[in-house]
Amino acid sequence: MKTEILKNASQLFLNQGFKSVTMDDIATHMGISKKTIYANYAHKIELVHAVGYELLNNVQCGVQNLLTEHMNPIEELYEIKKYVIQHLQGEKTSSIQQLIKYYPKIFEELRSKQYEFMRGCMERNITRGIEQGLFRENLDVEFISRMYQIGITNIKDQTIFPTEKFPHAGLYEMYLEYHLRGIVTPEGRKILNHLIHSNQD
Repeated sequence: MKTEILKNASQLFLNQGFKSVTMDDIATHMGISKKTIYANYAHKIELVHAVGYELLNNVQCGVQNLLTEHMNPIEELYEIKKYVIQHLQGEKTSSIQQLIKYYPKIFEELRSKQYEFMRGCMERNITRGIEQGLFRENLDVEFISRMYQIGITNIKDQTIFPTEKFPHAGLYEMYLEYHLRGIVTPEGRKILNHLIHSNQD
């Protein structure tokens, strides 16, 4: 039952907002009593916390699966970008804004975990790129991974990149090319140009 509650709450929170959806709404949606929900989750904050970690875990598992495909580091970043865009399409900005506004501690905790995970992925990606001769060997791996993370976080800021002017798909595409052109070797540039042309076809 706990898993079912988590699944249904996730769906409702993402579609309607973390603040907008009440425990009554979840109980009605599932056709169960509110008492049953409280038997599994003591209060709404506990449920929001569990849903947040479930969503984060799903994203991390999706990215982790891509890292096992044995692609070269440039292709790997393009596949991760494709996955992130697909994931964002099922995510309403308004629901995330409610999470930020009404549950800031949970949001910050999740963001910190996500940042740590993605930085580790980027450090491994850059190190592999250097080893394979696709990224410049004089790169400071930690600096580049942190700069990438700062950029990928800030392009989601609507005040800097309003969606009506910078749709998500195009924005992520531009940012990834911007990042890679600064670190690739001539050999890496060939792969990058091929991927860009393939995506345009």
